[in-house]
Amino acid sequence: MKTIDELLQDGVEGKRVFVRADLNVPLDGTTITDDGRIRAVAPTIAKLAAAGAKVIVASHLGRPKGAPDPVFSLAPAAVRLGEILGKNVSFATDTVGDSAKATVAALANGEVTLLENLRFNAGETSKDDAERGAFADQLASLADLYVGDGFGAVHRKHASVFDLPARLPHAAGDLIATEVGVLKKLTDDVARPYVVVLGGAKVSDKLGVIDNLLEKADRILIGGGMSYTFLKAKGHEVGISLLQEDQIPVCLEYLARAEKRGVEFVLPVDVLVSADFPDLKTKAPANPETVSSDAIPADKEGLDIGPKTRELYAAKLADAGTVFWNGPMGVFEHPDYANGTKAVAQGLLDSEAFTVVGGGDSAAAVRILGFDENAFGHISTGGGASLEYLEGKTLPGLAALED
Repeated sequence: MKTIDELLQDGVEGKRVFVRADLNVPLDGTTITDDGRIRAVAPTIAKLAAAGAKVIVASHLGRPKGAPDPVFSLAPAAVRLGEILGKNVSFATDTVGDSAKATVAALANGEVTLLENLRFNAGETSKDDAERGAFADQLASLADLYVGDGFGAVHRKHASVFDLPARLPHAAGDLIATEVGVLKKLTDDVARPYVVVLGGAKVSDKLGVIDNLLEKADRILIGGGMSYTFLKAKGHEVGISLLQEDQIPVCLEYLARAEKRGVEFVLPVDVLVSADFPDLKTKAPANPETVSSDAIPADKEGLDIGPKTRELYAAKLADAGTVFWNGPMGVFEHPDYANGTKAVAQGLLDSEAFTVVGGGDSAAAVRILGFDENAFGHISTGGGASLEYLEGKTLPGLAALED
C-alpha cells in the first residue's frame, strides 16, 4: 500500500488530489456535537495543501436516500474543517455537478474544497457495479490523484471507497496507515493479558468479533444492551431490557466455547434499572435502582452496569497488557447511567496496557465524558471498520488501496 509520503515524494504541486475522508459527524441541527473525525483527517489534508496540491475532500454523512437532503448537508463540516486548518475551505453544493466542477476549477495550489454529501448520489452506495462505476468515473474526472483516508468507511464497497481508487493513482493517508498499524497490534503480536470490552445495544452487531476474539483474547467483558441477551441465555430474568431472543443459542455456544478454551467471559453482576427510559434532552433525574443481574424486576429495564460490576471490570483491566474496547456500558448520554462507561474508560487509563478505543459510541463517550483523548493508546475513527477488521474480514476500501 503506497503511503502519502511516497505520493508527496513524486510531487503533488498543482495536482488535484481527491481525499476520501470520513466526516460523518453527529449534528444537532447544524451544530457539530463531536468533531473528532474532522480533527483526525485534518493533518493529511494540511500536509497535501502545504505541498501545493489542490485538495478535494469528499465524505458521506448519515444515510440519505440517494438524493439531496438538507438534514445531511456537509456544509457545517466545511466550516469546522476550515477552522481546524486555519484557512478557508470552499464548499460545493453538489458532488459531481456544476457546483463541484466550478469549485474544483477555481482551486489554486494549496487550497481546499469540500464536496457535498456523496450519498446524495445513488451511485455512491449502489449494489450495481455499473451504476457505482459510472459515479466513480464522474468523481475521477475531478481529480488527478486519490488519497484514501476515511477509515470509518473502508468496510463499505462504495464508489468513492472501492471503485474510485482503481481509476486514479492512489495512496493511503496517514489516518488509515495509523489505524491499520494499531489493529495489527491487536491481531498479530499482542501483549497479554489481552482484554476485550464489548458493549452497545445489540449482541448481533458483535457476533463476528466475539467469534474471532474467542480464539485470541484472554478475557472478554460484556456490558450495555447486548449483555441482557447473555444474561437471559444463562436463565436470568431481564425484565423489559434490550433482548434478542433469536441470539440466545449463539450466546450459549460462545459461553461454552469460552469455558472450553479457558477464556474468562465476564458478565455484569449488578445493573441499574428503571421502569422508564431516561429523558436524554432534559437530563432530568432518573432515580435508577441497583439490583443483582439475576434479579431484574419483570417490569424494569437494565440501563447501565452497577457499582459491583464497575469494580469487577476495573479489576479485570488492571493487569492487562492490551485492551480493546468497543461499545458503552449503558445509556452514557444521561448522567445517571454514565458511571459504567466512565468506569471502563478510567480502567483503561489506570492500566499500563496498550489501549484502543474502537470508535463509534465509545469514542464519542470518551470525549463527552471529559476524558483526555491523548491518554489512550489510540481512539479509532471507525467502529464498524475496526470490528470487521478484527473479525478477519477483507475490507474493500483497504483492498482497493493495495497496489
